[in-house]
Amino acid sequence: MSNSDLIHPTAIIDPTATIASDVKVGPYSIIGPHVTIDSGTVLHSHVVVGGYTRIGKSNEIFQFASVGEVCQDLKYAGEETWLEIGDNNKIREHCSLHRGTVQDQSITKIGSNNLLMVNTHIAHDCVVGNNNIFANNVGVAGHVHVGDFVVVGGNSGIHQFCKIDSYSMIGGASLILKDVPAYVMVSGNPAHAFGMNVEGMRRKGWSKDVINGLRESFKLIYKSGLTTQQAIEQITAEILPNVSEAQLLIDSLNESKRGIVR
Repeated sequence: MSNSDLIHPTAIIDPTATIASDVKVGPYSIIGPHVTIDSGTVLHSHVVVGGYTRIGKSNEIFQFASVGEVCQDLKYAGEETWLEIGDNNKIREHCSLHRGTVQDQSITKIGSNNLLMVNTHIAHDCVVGNNNIFANNVGVAGHVHVGDFVVVGGNSGIHQFCKIDSYSMIGGASLILKDVPAYVMVSGNPAHAFGMNVEGMRRKGWSKDVINGLRESFKLIYKSGLTTQQAIEQITAEILPNVSEAQLLIDSLNESKRGIVR
């Protein structure tokens, strides 16, 4: 089967775009200039891929998604900036994924194996890792960094420049104004921390010792009355030697620039 057999005749593809021979492009989809789409990727009908976008292998993009469009930052003045998407992502209906700005690194990055449900918005200069789930109507403002294995509940909003670290979980309809440390569950408007993502740990087969160690870490950070630095020192001395997973939590606390969700 040739590439022409997989591209619907109503699709419009810029001559500068590079598309692997097995990419499927559905009816009325538009692919803009300087776009690269790797093998196994499927674009359903009415998908728009703006210019300067790199899409990896085996992604599935559903109807009415807008991928790689010019960002909404008022400082943007037409500079060449990019959107880069990894492999095996599902991008559902009406998602909007915007390119970066020169005020940051000129690129928005989305990793692999992510599920972006209906109407997810990923703004300019965001860096999203792997194996994340964004439920319906999640809005991620500019310059946000998201780790791996994060779950964001529907109708939640994340303020610009926040960091959402790996294995954390955000409840539905939450407003995130500060950083969310690794493993921590938060919810509310504005969001508050209320525990560790224990169920997520169990589903990944983590041992009771690891889970209990991270629970104790949470108590030291949030319930002991210690300062963050004091909690870090105690976690490092008492928990980290037996629970190496605590290092990611310590790194979250040390690297936070906005302060953490309390």
